[in-house]
Amino acid sequence: MALRAKKIQPSKVEAIEAVGAKIEAANDFIFTDYRGLKVEQITALRAQLRAKNAEYHIIKNNFARIAFERKQFPDVSKLLLGPTAVVFVQTDSNEVAKIIVDFGKEAPVSIKGGLVDRGVYDKAQMEAYSKLPGRNQLLSMLMSAMNAPLQNLVYAINGVPTKLVRTLQAVADQKAGN
Repeated sequence: MALRAKKIQPSKVEAIEAVGAKIEAANDFIFTDYRGLKVEQITALRAQLRAKNAEYHIIKNNFARIAFERKQFPDVSKLLLGPTAVVFVQTDSNEVAKIIVDFGKEAPVSIKGGLVDRGVYDKAQMEAYSKLPGRNQLLSMLMSAMNAPLQNLVYAINGVPTKLVRTLQAVADQKAGN
């Protein structure tokens, strides 16, 4: 275990404050192991994440630990072992987790865990979370479920006059045939 210094150098204080600012701007956090990624791969991953309002940063574990402690988040020190990059997610962390899992199939990046809605999740839980439908997909499913009864009511109400018209036409045809 590392010893904690009593006085932190000014440059380190600035770095910790910068991490703290990123933490304040984000809602959720995904911790990844980036060992083995090439610069081109990191750039490609960052571009995909940027499209989902997420930022991918390689941060010193100690700086991240101190910044999360200062912002009074749950203890994430278990996720800050070895080379760690943090994804700062502003909107839908589920879709961001999907991107990382999919990207990990082609490149050596893997999820270590996450901090979603102030709950700490391990690797298995984050991978399961990534398989859930996203917020937009859930909203569309909800809207279609709410729309279905109204649509059926419209068809039923519309069916009564149509049936009446067809019945009257059939009676008129029958009388015309007699």
